Amino acid sequence: MANLYRERDKNIRRTWALMIVFFIVVVAIVSLFGYVYDSPELIVFSILFAIGMNIGAYWFSDKLVLGISGAHEIDTQTSEGLQIYRLVENLSISAGLPTPKVYIIQDSSMNAFATGRNPANGVIALTTGLISRLEVSEIEGVIAHELAHIGNRDTLIQTISVVLVGLVALLADVFLRMTLWGGRRNDREGKSGLVLLLIGLALAILAPIFTQLLHLAISRKREYLADATGALMTRYPDGLARALQKISQDTHQLQRVNRATAHLYISNPLSQPGKEIAQMFSTHPPIDKR
Repeated sequence: MANLYRERDKNIRRTWALMIVFFIVVVAIVSLFGYVYDSPELIVFSILFAIGMNIGAYWFSDKLVLGISGAHEIDTQTSEGLQIYRLVENLSISAGLPTPKVYIIQDSSMNAFATGRNPANGVIALTTGLISRLEVSEIEGVIAHELAHIGNRDTLIQTISVVLVGLVALLADVFLRMTLWGGRRNDREGKSGLVLLLIGLALAILAPIFTQLLHLAISRKREYLADATGALMTRYPDGLARALQKISQDTHQLQRVNRATAHLYISNPLSQPGKEIAQMFSTHPPIDKR
């Protein structure tokens, strides 16, 4: 057990290290774009825009995700709803976490996600397909996995990384458009200015790819960590293992999902299993490795 705790702590440190690298990369890209175009206001605007996006994502991301997913709060007046809520409540107590709100998605596929800016405002959403087709111990394993995301602040980290990826993509697009419209540095800089411009163009093309890969690396680390933490909560890892196996074999497609929310689910509904290249760009590790 001690080894597992050490691995969990190590995983947390690695993830925060990746986030620091992420921030450095974003600042470096913004600074280079501003220097190439001799435009300090671009740097100021980008930083203010990033701050605004992060504040908005921090306060309203949970409501946005729930709305997109078509989730509604669970009805504890029904026996099934009360049973699910009790599972969440009991696991929260054992983990020392506030009991999150529980939402239901009317969908025949088996999936679940967690959202919320912190444990006090956490939300867990489960599909009706998952509730009806998994055993109680397997549902408990899924809930523990999602509680682990809340307790480990994964929902906040995932939101920040998605915002940064979007910011870099936006800046790259602006950079390319400015190049097409002739907004480069003074021509008297000669060859050095041209070289710098070419470097900037290459960066504009490669930066979104690099930041997306970094976001995916962070996401995959968090999934491994949530699996391990969830197993610690239930003291019954077989429940989560069986649930993951059944979810991976589910042939039902989640109806209301898009690329902005897919990475939040316990199993990415937009992933293409069996294709190695696709796995490189997946937000989740392969089920067999998990």
